[in-house]
Amino acid sequence: MSVRGKSRQCRLAITAALTALVGWGTQLRTWHWLVVAAAAAAVLPFLLGSGYAVGLAAEIGIYTIVALGLNLLMGYAGQVSLGQAAFVGIGAYTSAILTAKVGLSPWLSMVAGVTLSGLTAAVVGVPLLKLRGHYLAMGTLGFGVIMNILMVQWEDLTRGTVGIWGIPPLSIGGFAFDTDLRFYYVVAGAVILCMAMASNIINSRVGRAMRAVHGSEVAAGTSGVDTGRYKLQVFILSGAMAGLAGSLYAHHFRYIEPASFGFGHSIEFVVMVVIGGMASIWGAIFGAGAVTLIAEQVRRSLQYSPIIFGFVLVAIMIFMPWGLWRGGMDVLRRLGWARSRQRVSAR
Repeated sequence: MSVRGKSRQCRLAITAALTALVGWGTQLRTWHWLVVAAAAAAVLPFLLGSGYAVGLAAEIGIYTIVALGLNLLMGYAGQVSLGQAAFVGIGAYTSAILTAKVGLSPWLSMVAGVTLSGLTAAVVGVPLLKLRGHYLAMGTLGFGVIMNILMVQWEDLTRGTVGIWGIPPLSIGGFAFDTDLRFYYVVAGAVILCMAMASNIINSRVGRAMRAVHGSEVAAGTSGVDTGRYKLQVFILSGAMAGLAGSLYAHHFRYIEPASFGFGHSIEFVVMVVIGGMASIWGAIFGAGAVTLIAEQVRRSLQYSPIIFGFVLVAIMIFMPWGLWRGGMDVLRRLGWARSRQRVSAR
């Protein structure tokens, strides 16, 4: 056999393997995929090597939790939020204040951060969720701006623009998660648990009600779905998950300031959901990873970062309108279908 023939045969074999992998993946249950994801997360630090890369992976994991909650709210329930960074800030400041100022245990402070974020979402969600469409987006935007102003102006509690430093790391007994590698595994475990919870919700009666609300709120209400209750529930859950991410953020960087929870970061969270794929649990990982890596690359030219983000978003909307996860799977399926047609015609 010629070199050209061997090369062609090798390409066909690789394509067939990819096609089989995609077909096998679609038949796997979600918990099988979670086991695969957990195994991949366990091995990833050894492949990355450097501590900087592992720390960046932990940061991507924190943002993945935010994107997961926002995807439940936007992708499945169809409710837009432009103030998600406010809930992240509530969780972060709660953990920071209770540990650095009060001296409370970091784990209890995290529980308090998640609880306060969820309660805040419940309080503001009752009036905000009476709005729809652009009005809801503007309402959540206003809430985020108000919270950011409070973080800056309430200096006695938040230290204003100076920020809070000296936040202790998470620890169990005498073992502290004070390195990038150790904290990465804490974040990875939290991401897997949040993904499992989100998957169970989506495949339950609540998930079907959320999709009905997204499709048509009027039709869902006519069918007997309590649209107001389900919208509030997913809004609270989204806020609580953002609070968890904020607490992890505070104990990872050990320093927080109001600028980290402004309107621009809320937009980044929305971009993560859109780029990764609306109504896609796995898309949250790809969206958070893509946005974080792009932001890391354009850090030296901050004035051009909105242009770059806009260009990437438009390109993905044109070529992969369903996001990176679904778009990538579709590309693999089409590639396998085209190669199989070529093989049949060659015979």
